[in-house]
Amino acid sequence: MQKKSWNWNRFLACSEENMRNLQLQKLLERNSMSRSIEIERERETDGTKGCCKMEKGSSGYISEFLGSIPTFLRRCLFQVLSFGPIPHHIAFILDGNRRYARIHHLEAGMGHRYGFLALLSILKYCYELGVKYVTIYAFSIDNFKRKPDELQYLMDLILEKLEVVLSEENMVKQYGVKIDFLGNLKLFPEPIRKAAEKVMAATAQNNGTVLLVCVAYTSTDDIVHAIQGLYKEKQARIQQTAEGKQMGDDDEPVECSGGSNLEEFSVSSADLERHMYFAGYPDPDILIRSGGETRLSNFILWQSTFCLLNNPKALWPDISLWHLVWAILQYQRVRPFFEKKKRL
Repeated sequence: MQKKSWNWNRFLACSEENMRNLQLQKLLERNSMSRSIEIERERETDGTKGCCKMEKGSSGYISEFLGSIPTFLRRCLFQVLSFGPIPHHIAFILDGNRRYARIHHLEAGMGHRYGFLALLSILKYCYELGVKYVTIYAFSIDNFKRKPDELQYLMDLILEKLEVVLSEENMVKQYGVKIDFLGNLKLFPEPIRKAAEKVMAATAQNNGTVLLVCVAYTSTDDIVHAIQGLYKEKQARIQQTAEGKQMGDDDEPVECSGGSNLEEFSVSSADLERHMYFAGYPDPDILIRSGGETRLSNFILWQSTFCLLNNPKALWPDISLWHLVWAILQYQRVRPFFEKKKRL
């Protein structure tokens, strides 16, 4: 007799679907609570009232119990993962939103809304796992070349989500998420720039997971930005040195602090990194690109030297807990190799 293999992906999908259904049921119960009380008051006998209350209470307990099962299983899974090294920084390329909308015959742009829900789930999982930094490639500079109507929809969606973060009690405040935007924000319209600045200021004191949102970003632009910043720094130092020489005695030449001029104005990789958008943040340990694509699309080319690349075939709105778990298991397997390479 052939044994049936246990399909964990199907089990988790069913568990998550049940949890969503139970949450929806609880929401409907809360909305209809006032109406239920009025109906109960119209009952003729106390026995009928007590029976109805007992059924309602039992249903609530059962719903709460069933809804807690996926959370319990997820925590057990995370406990097992914690026996190995947990990545400090995970980056995501959110690919496949438009393909998801086409496959499911949705309106243009709806794939990005479903993708935003997937992002909230992944952010929650990373928080529970203890991942300190999460980076998302939300909007490339190349995305400005898209059709005007699609671009306008994305601009409106970005502004809408920024306003939600500022106005409502959501998981960003619940989990103490700090949000930082990396990229050339000057390319965005003024309302988006101001909203992004308000979000960064509002979450600056949070000490939970750090969410780095790369918008109007490409890696080549990041490197050019760093070179320009380093050039301005060196130019200012040269001017200071020249002014110091003019003020000094002609018979006593003035030297720059720290050694010769050549050493003072030399350029190292560390100098460039100080002026990059990612300055002050650690390099990612894992880069996950959904949609099955194997290209980096001009994203963190400088920072991905010792980074595990993971390319699940699932489109971003379909990304699940198991895709994240599988990437972390792969990272735990190859981490000793990366650590050895870093020491060379």
